[in-house]
Amino acid sequence: MNIKAHAVLVPLLLALPLGGCFTQTYTHGHVVTNDMLSQVQVGSSKEQVELVLGSPSTTSSLNGDAYYYISQETETTAFLAPDIVGQRVVAVYFDTDGYVKDIGNYGMEDGKVVDFITRKTLTGGSDYGFLTQILRGAASPSIGL
Repeated sequence: MNIKAHAVLVPLLLALPLGGCFTQTYTHGHVVTNDMLSQVQVGSSKEQVELVLGSPSTTSSLNGDAYYYISQETETTAFLAPDIVGQRVVAVYFDTDGYVKDIGNYGMEDGKVVDFITRKTLTGGSDYGFLTQILRGAASPSIGL
């Protein structure tokens, strides 16, 4: 073979193993879009919330009922373990009569739980520990969403 043939074949052969290395993004759990969230207003009933957002990932009855919609976004490159690139918890809080009294859209920013609606860092309260546990504890790919 001449030098010109090597100049073409060598880069092609070196690129072959990299052809299978691609990154895929997967979303697990309940993905709540901003459009869906805008349809849930304070005063909506539980039935209306379930109609718009679907069945919650989990519920709580601590200090009133709450629905939690949990999602996680991961990226996987070829055969490597997936990396978590995003996590969200949408919380819908109900009053004692079963109507929405508050909504939170939480995620992690700089290691702190942040409500993406109000842009405030959550600092305490009964819900803080639960949300922190979900968002920090969900860091393993085996979360089961």
